[in-house]
Amino acid sequence: MIRRAAWRAATCLVVIWIVLTTAFLIHHVLPSDPARAVAGPQARPADVERIRKRLGLDQPLRTQYATFFRRLVHVGPASPPPKDPEHASCSAWGRLHLDLGMSFQKRKPVAKLLGERLPRTALLALAAIGVQILIGVTAGVIAAIKRGRLLDHGMIAMTLIGVSTPTFITGLVLQYWFAYRWRLLPLDGWGSTVAEHAACMVLPALTLGLFGASFYARFVRDEMLGQLRQDYVRTARAKGAAGWRVVLLHALRNALMPLVTVVGMDLGALLGGAIVTEKLFRWPGLGALSVDAVVDRDGPVVMGIVLVATLAVVLTNVLVDALYAVLDPRLRSQGATSRG
Repeated sequence: MIRRAAWRAATCLVVIWIVLTTAFLIHHVLPSDPARAVAGPQARPADVERIRKRLGLDQPLRTQYATFFRRLVHVGPASPPPKDPEHASCSAWGRLHLDLGMSFQKRKPVAKLLGERLPRTALLALAAIGVQILIGVTAGVIAAIKRGRLLDHGMIAMTLIGVSTPTFITGLVLQYWFAYRWRLLPLDGWGSTVAEHAACMVLPALTLGLFGASFYARFVRDEMLGQLRQDYVRTARAKGAAGWRVVLLHALRNALMPLVTVVGMDLGALLGGAIVTEKLFRWPGLGALSVDAVVDRDGPVVMGIVLVATLAVVLTNVLVDALYAVLDPRLRSQGATSRG
């Protein structure tokens, strides 16, 4: 078990390194000039060169690459001086420091920017996943039970429409009806109180959730149809088990095993920021921040968002592996056998 955990941790670190290296190289080979973006189109060449030197962009690419990874996670003083330039952009946990640099445009530590935006994106991601699971799993189970009937065909048609419709179209339709025509919910934004935060989150969560729910419904329906044909389902029915018990406690539990992987991947992707939806609803999360960072060529912010998105995907995959053992007792017995 220790060897397996060590191997998994090493694999995760390699994945993070590969993704960060790829993002670093792609960002630095783009033709636009970050120093010019900071200085403005009317700035003099001398001013642009001065800004390039201040940002460290005059250094060779290999030097910038080595500096980024050397400063990413390092050991420093437990309480760095407030005005110490060496640690001005660090977030410290004791003597362990995380340094993603300073934003070129906002002139704030990237770690602080991400700390402000990540909770909002996480709230939206969890709400969207909740909508996807609630609507998608329910519709998939009902469609499987009513296979071949009008309700089944209607749900298949609705899920096909949901999967085929871009999220920005769904968002615009929801904004038109619920915010503009009926004035039930805010059009966009974040609000200033907890109640306003919750109200502002409804439409973007529905926009993301309806798209995912359409896919989940088709996925669960197909899995349920396969499980309902299995021998253990016929045996449970022959023993007189109630129909709802057979469906929910036997067939659905096994049908959810493959869905766990899909939910984990979706959650990881949403934690990295839902770009289109966040921009449409002016949701102040990582997705909107990433668009601004790419347009402004704000390299430290881009790298910080890439790191967060990669960590989200890696950690959710680890969580999915743990959930497999909870949902499938056979995996626990295999683990016990291997230890014995």
